[in-house]
Amino acid sequence: MTAGLQPSNERWPAIPVAGWLETRDTLQLYTQVIGKVRMANAGLSNHWWNVPLYPTARGLTTSLMPHPTGPFFQVDLDFVDHRLDVVTAAGGSGSIPLGPRPVAEFHDEVMRLLDELGVATSIWPVPVEIPGAIPFPEDRAHASYDPDAVHRFWLALLQMWRVFTQFRDRFLGKSSPVHVFWGALDLATTRFSGRTAPPHPGGAPNCGPHVMLEAYSHEVSSCGYWPGPPGEEGVFYSYAYPEPAGFRDATGLPDGARWDDGLGEFVLPYELVRTAPDPDALLLAFLQRTYEVAADAAGWDRAALERGDVSPR
Repeated sequence: MTAGLQPSNERWPAIPVAGWLETRDTLQLYTQVIGKVRMANAGLSNHWWNVPLYPTARGLTTSLMPHPTGPFFQVDLDFVDHRLDVVTAAGGSGSIPLGPRPVAEFHDEVMRLLDELGVATSIWPVPVEIPGAIPFPEDRAHASYDPDAVHRFWLALLQMWRVFTQFRDRFLGKSSPVHVFWGALDLATTRFSGRTAPPHPGGAPNCGPHVMLEAYSHEVSSCGYWPGPPGEEGVFYSYAYPEPAGFRDATGLPDGARWDDGLGEFVLPYELVRTAPDPDALLLAFLQRTYEVAADAAGWDRAALERGDVSPR
């Protein structure tokens, strides 16, 4: 076997949420600190596309960011060597080990490192989309970090990113990058019909009305992966906003997919994909069918918006 390659049965690693729940929650808060740094430095883009993180060959990145008074910089989470790296266009760099430490200490270390490198950034230090969230500087409750669990989560994200990208490439219309939204630590991509949507009612914890109004200003069919709930390995999801009549009554879904009333979206358990004879085909079937139902029910101009199937890279 070529050095660095995994056995084929580990292309889609097992990631039972119950086995890394405390680490998952801590990691989500770490990514929120980093994501808020990006949000503070990058100008507003469509639907908050200026705030997510992106998978890399070693973990997650903010990508390159400007700074109002300092050099260009980026922040990377390395899930191979388990460290946070900050590099600047002025030649500066610094790292923080990723390990079991309270969110409060992680937040303080990140802010200190940014200041030392000339890219000090002020953020609103309160987590979003988490009920009862503790402000970062006060959070000593979340302090777990299992390197193996984080590594496996990242390996799974890479496989999802590959399939989501293949699915995204079938669409000619406006679509989002495949990115990690740190509010819920979910990997997602979204397609747009091109038509405006009614104002979103909002309701996410610590997210003002403007957040959802910007995110859902136009009609969407969105899909992704969320590493929850406990007891499973996370779920692939698909939803539409606004939800067209008949959407949740869709037929022709792949085996194992279902409508979840609590989440208000279609879901497909990750473990069903992981253990399928052809994981890519099952996941693509779920993404394609739920999109078709949303687009047809809402009357999207599919002939103008779709490219059709494309060959994997």
